[in-house]
Amino acid sequence: MQTIDRNKLFVASCLALLVTSLSFGIRAGLLDTWGVQFHLDKAEISTITATAFWGFPLAVIIGGMVVDVIGMKKLLLMAFLFHLAGILLTIFAGSFGNPFWSLFISTLLIGIANGTVEAACNPLVTSLYTDNKTTKLNHFHLWFPGGIVIGTLIVYFFGQKIAGTENLSNWQLLVGVMLIPTILYGWLFAKEQFPVTERVSSGVSTGEMYKALITPLFFFMIICMFGTAITELFTGQWIGVLLSNVSKDALLILAVSTGVMVVGRAFAGPIVHRLAPQGVLVISAILASLGLYILGHSGGSMVFVGALIFGMGVCYFWPTMLGFVSENLPKTGAVGLNLMGGAGMFAVSVYTMFMGGVYDSKIAAHLPAGADLKVYNSPDATETMKAALAEANKTAGPEIINTTLILPLILVVAFAGLFFYMRSKKTTA
Repeated sequence: MQTIDRNKLFVASCLALLVTSLSFGIRAGLLDTWGVQFHLDKAEISTITATAFWGFPLAVIIGGMVVDVIGMKKLLLMAFLFHLAGILLTIFAGSFGNPFWSLFISTLLIGIANGTVEAACNPLVTSLYTDNKTTKLNHFHLWFPGGIVIGTLIVYFFGQKIAGTENLSNWQLLVGVMLIPTILYGWLFAKEQFPVTERVSSGVSTGEMYKALITPLFFFMIICMFGTAITELFTGQWIGVLLSNVSKDALLILAVSTGVMVVGRAFAGPIVHRLAPQGVLVISAILASLGLYILGHSGGSMVFVGALIFGMGVCYFWPTMLGFVSENLPKTGAVGLNLMGGAGMFAVSVYTMFMGGVYDSKIAAHLPAGADLKVYNSPDATETMKAALAEANKTAGPEIINTTLILPLILVVAFAGLFFYMRSKKTTA
């Protein structure tokens, strides 16, 4: 009988999450390229980007509801097929049909794959490491910022070598890099034996699980997940676009913020043990607020300082939110974890689509009176128009960051309340 090798399963899980994060990092580096090559405005780009974020919750919520029934292995093999199809369709976007729809559908498929990975891997990690959930979730989730760092550096360095111009002419090669970890994780998962989920192994009934979801604390955490996910993922996905006219190294700014997240999550154990998840969340919200403030009000080298502080802030958001729920509301099981992830990604998708229109309106507001933004974005735009558009972008990008700053400021108050609530609960226990 084949035994469960938790080390191999954990490595395969990290590779699957690496594909998820590479899709974020490489896409973040190609948004401007797609806009120029396919003549897409910011609203169209934001619609394509948001597609991944609402494909994710669709998959993660449905996956969370069926993972106990069909098993984590089948879900992850489905994720492999969705990743493979989405990557290939992205590579051939523009080769046939409307490139907008090719990118839209391919991004949707990748988003569904990403959500399916989360739906299976989060309960897999908590089932493999029942005595150390929050720390191991942080170790697992370090591959999300890790992949974004790798993806953005691939675009920044390798992209410059294959381009020959400011806009990448062979960006398909960069997207093709994602095929390597995709094939590896699919092969590893196909040959390994999986455990049952922790909820099933502990004997918690389906009725008890759904009852545990209807509690004020879980509802509070869902609402907070909206804010933490938007703060981390919207900013991370759009930072290259928002700051491209503020700094010529906008992609390196993203690499700095996510690089800090990799290091922070790698050393999460002693921090989580000392502060408890709720204490980590308070400090994270404070640092995220300070980092966004600096990013939205600075230029030059101070932008990198803001990125560093922002990365420290959002570093523990996602895995610690999941770890808190798994430790304090264990009966919610895989559904609880996946509802958290789905809620976060859904919030990001809505916010991204909304802010795409807001971004265009802010750009238009900084153009000459009566200017048509589509004309300024078109290939026929004059040099004067291009200069005016660049200046408008330079002003509008930080304005979007300053609008987003409101969310972590609210989270500071919310998590401070959670900290004192949990401390009083422990005192009276």
